[in-house]
Amino acid sequence: MSAGRKLVIVESPAKARTIAGYLGDGFDVEASVGHIRDLPQPSELPADMKKGPFGKFAVDVENGFTPYYVVDSDKKKKVAELKKLLKESDELYLATDEDREGEAIAWHLLSELKPKVPVKRMVFHEITREAITRALENTRELDDRLVDAQETRRILDRLYGYEVSPVLWRKVRQGLSAGRVQSVATRLVVERERERMAFVPADYWDVTGTFAVADDDEPTFSARLSALDGRRVATGRDFSDRGVLTSDSAHLDEAAATSLVAALDRADFEVRSLETKPYTRRPAAPFTTSTLQQEASRKLRMSSRQTMRTAQSLYENGYITYMRTDSPVLSSQAISAARRQAAELYGGEYVPDAPRVYASKAKGAQEAHEAIRPAGDHFRTPAQVARELSGDQFKLYELIWKRTVASQMADARGQTASVRLGAVASDGRDAVFSASGTVITFRGFLAAYEEGRDVSRYDDDAPAAPADDKDARLPKMAQGDALTAADLTADGHRTSPPPRFTEASLVKALEERGIGRPSTYAATISVIQDRGYVTSRGQALVPSWLAFAVTRLLEDNFEWLVDYDFTAEMEQDLDAIAAGDKDRVAWLTRFYFGDGTGRTEGEGLRDLVENLGEIDAREVNSIAIGDGIVLRVGRYGPYLEDPTVLGEDGNPRRASVPEELAPDELTVAKARELLDSEPEGDQVLGTDPTTGTTIVAKKGRYGPYVTELLPEPEIDPALSAAAKKKALAAAPKPRTASLFQSMSLDTITIDDALRLLSLPRVVGTDPESGAEITAQNGRYGPYLKKGTDSRTLASEEALFTTTLEEALAIYAQPKRGRGATATPPLRELGTDPTSGKPIVVKDGRFGLYVTDGETNRTLPRDVTAESITPEQAIQLLADKRASAPAKKKAPARRTAAKPRAAAKK
Repeated sequence: MSAGRKLVIVESPAKARTIAGYLGDGFDVEASVGHIRDLPQPSELPADMKKGPFGKFAVDVENGFTPYYVVDSDKKKKVAELKKLLKESDELYLATDEDREGEAIAWHLLSELKPKVPVKRMVFHEITREAITRALENTRELDDRLVDAQETRRILDRLYGYEVSPVLWRKVRQGLSAGRVQSVATRLVVERERERMAFVPADYWDVTGTFAVADDDEPTFSARLSALDGRRVATGRDFSDRGVLTSDSAHLDEAAATSLVAALDRADFEVRSLETKPYTRRPAAPFTTSTLQQEASRKLRMSSRQTMRTAQSLYENGYITYMRTDSPVLSSQAISAARRQAAELYGGEYVPDAPRVYASKAKGAQEAHEAIRPAGDHFRTPAQVARELSGDQFKLYELIWKRTVASQMADARGQTASVRLGAVASDGRDAVFSASGTVITFRGFLAAYEEGRDVSRYDDDAPAAPADDKDARLPKMAQGDALTAADLTADGHRTSPPPRFTEASLVKALEERGIGRPSTYAATISVIQDRGYVTSRGQALVPSWLAFAVTRLLEDNFEWLVDYDFTAEMEQDLDAIAAGDKDRVAWLTRFYFGDGTGRTEGEGLRDLVENLGEIDAREVNSIAIGDGIVLRVGRYGPYLEDPTVLGEDGNPRRASVPEELAPDELTVAKARELLDSEPEGDQVLGTDPTTGTTIVAKKGRYGPYVTELLPEPEIDPALSAAAKKKALAAAPKPRTASLFQSMSLDTITIDDALRLLSLPRVVGTDPESGAEITAQNGRYGPYLKKGTDSRTLASEEALFTTTLEEALAIYAQPKRGRGATATPPLRELGTDPTSGKPIVVKDGRFGLYVTDGETNRTLPRDVTAESITPEQAIQLLADKRASAPAKKKAPARRTAAKPRAAAKK
């Protein structure tokens, strides 16, 4: 063993490289690349365990919810490397992140490496030379309570997913998932869309005008009608979402508004009241994980996933503090740095006498970390780091720097004036107009930064007042002063439905309700998008009809699992476990087995699943549109059905629903339009010259297809029912083929149809095995088949063009996945530093992905093959290695009887 060697283990290679630069030659800094162990899939358990207590969940629920952990096959090599380095070291530092996940990674490392040398837990919130030095001098032991909290969450999510998801597979669609936070987040988005679908707009009118005082040197100003004959004039806020007026305000229609404009022509306006009061505005608190995601979405148009990925790279390279935190608190060093920089850049008067102190307003905030801020005891300005950062990194760093510095600056100050002016119209009606204006006399923190805000549905209702940081000076005037009116205009308005969630507003809604943790929101939003529950339209999140079906099933049958308050209470209980105030085994027992009373309110998850009863899958997947029209969520997508109109086959008329049509846009009128545009009956294409049968094209439940019309088989009427059934089964069946993706019912010809019906096509015979090779079109696309061995073809056209030589070449390649073969890369991105293998971008069955030959990672929706950088690809693969379930694992069991190995100083 080398004298004095110290092994430091962190999670990521980037973090390891940065820390290694601050430590001396006596340290070896290595990355575990995320978790090294996890719960296996039950199918991956050893054969002798599949029928035992671990067989269903890889968790023994009958004996203290004991988990069974295995080492990921991708991590075996890494674990071996760490063990070898440990043998050459006389001290081990576990320097993973100081949160539940980081503490759990450290515990798994400790359990697997089984060190015989002193172990120290090293924690820090920023990666700077000063912070690393302080962390080395102030180590601690492993926090078993944080490990308990992470393990409880992992087991809870396994129980939830493995019990509920199979119900979705049986009743909605294969491959769906349910989750503790993702299902509730999906429900929020679906409920908002339901509100939009039920929304009934209301029309209302108002009057605006431009007014001037007698002094021509004073500015003109705009004002809006606010009262008529002593009654407040109705605005959008005065109407319910059903279009009903909910107050006693005056509701103006077009006739009333235009007649008032005419009656006010030449009317004498005067100032009736003028109020002036001081204006003060405080800066926003420093960023937490949640507020960073919200503000990056508003100001930088970044997705939550993109924000967190960029923040992770900034943290690991020493530019910002740890990015997973729910605390807005700044350390004393950070407060001094922010105040000092504000004074240097803007002047001493922009810094208040006393430092500002912030506390979290979010439910369940833990405040275990500092706020997200620039790293170090002296902040680097954006200009100082501009050459070192990529585009997204620089934008996010600048946002964090501005927010942090502004948080320690003085209030913005000014004056706000509100004026009411009025006149008596020629028809005797008394009209009052209102306006307000703010003049900023001292910009304070606004000189550095202003917080963004989400769109409000009532923005149009506000008086003609500017944003808080813009001057809007009213002229000098006094009560009783005469005013001149110009450009009096009657304006029509229509109430707006509740705005859809954006990623920013969804994150805010989840945090306000105490659902989940800010550190998981980016992953949650990514999951509901990747599962097809939610899509993005601009920044708005639009739920799919699939999300409607899943949410309805959960609401009707698992009500308390998707209840907002219950989910928030679960989060509080999990925090209590982390604090040592609750026992995890007792809590999991109550959640899964219930309280043992047998009462409905005391049932657990197991009772809920076992007592589900019969779920009507057709009912769950049906949404009433109106006038008897029903939307059904089918295996191949949503479609409309009108049971009042039967087709020639006796079935209700059906029509597919375009993917781009949002649920709230599917009105009864639109549904009728889609149904009416569907071709009725068979579309005759011609006659097959070989068989003489008529070839037709049809619109089926699962998409358009072509088929041949065969004469009805002649069945002896004297046969028994069973014999008739047997004779019908033996009768010739019509050839049928789905249209290619490049085809449509409008353009398909008889030649196209005959080509489709000629499939499967015999390509040739394998000279080695003698097996016949055929080209076929299946559910998952075109493929070759040789016996039981199938291989994917690159395109539908290849079904007709692939030669025997090409087919043999495809079979000569190694098989990958479901009958797939290797496809040429779209782009090469260099060598992965972890695996040492080339990284390429490829196009797969589920879209574009990046791979090094060992690890695959689907590209985010906002990244293309052309735009992805080598750094992004390396980070994506590292993230996947850290979080993806393993394909093959080696057992490393943890039992309840064996206590955790405690870290030693």
